[in-house]
Amino acid sequence: MRTARTRPNVLGAIGGWLWLAAVIVPIYFIVVTSLRPQSDYFAENPLSIPSNPTLDAYRTVIENEFMLYFANSVIVTLAATALTLATSLMAAYVVVRNRTALTRRTFQLFLLGIAIPLQATIIPVYYLIVRMGLYDTLWALILPSAAFAIPLTVLILANFLRDVPNELFEAMTVDGSGPWRTLWSLVLPMTRPAIVTVGIYDALMVWNGFLFPLVLTQSAETRVLPLSLWSYQGEFSVNVPAVLAAVVLSVLPILAAYIVGRRQLVSGLTAGFGK
Repeated sequence: MRTARTRPNVLGAIGGWLWLAAVIVPIYFIVVTSLRPQSDYFAENPLSIPSNPTLDAYRTVIENEFMLYFANSVIVTLAATALTLATSLMAAYVVVRNRTALTRRTFQLFLLGIAIPLQATIIPVYYLIVRMGLYDTLWALILPSAAFAIPLTVLILANFLRDVPNELFEAMTVDGSGPWRTLWSLVLPMTRPAIVTVGIYDALMVWNGFLFPLVLTQSAETRVLPLSLWSYQGEFSVNVPAVLAAVVLSVLPILAAYIVGRRQLVSGLTAGFGK
């Protein structure tokens, strides 16, 4: 019998290389431009390696309160993500284990929250934040960001939690464990890949959020990185290397989070595909 030969997918390979170039070239341009002196930006090829590499652009950004904006973004992202995961995990546990009509209606409300765009609710959110006295504070960014991230997070965690064998819950009940002990000792370890997955996704959404900081904050003390990049673009309209240096610095924390949790992230994304 002749061995079947697979015909190489030339078009697929070409498309893959083109897609790789479309992703890599902008990243390469941002990095090399951030290392280029301002005087050489218009004199050299944008894609060439800088002839006189320097960190002056990074120094310029850091000296203009970048660390304050960075700290605000870290606080808002960590607080909103932690609040979202804690609330969503408890809600998903109730949705899966408490199969009553009220629970089903509540889960349907969570699904309805996914269909509501953030932009359509910005005026009511602004009114609530002002009435609560939270305008121009970090809480004005934390609470709405967590609220809009909860519906999708509950959906993902609930679907993941349904794959946990029912016998494990019954064994915890026989051992005398209550709901809180079951949630801490069984649900949390079993859903760790899903928690890491949605945690990174929610953190990325909060970290890159622009509408809430633009509408719900005003002073420089509460400014976060996405809004600061917009202000840098106005302040350094000619100094393109400084703007791109700020972009590079703002990406590093999310890149570090992905490197640390990449295994759990892949495990959470591929959960259920092997069944």
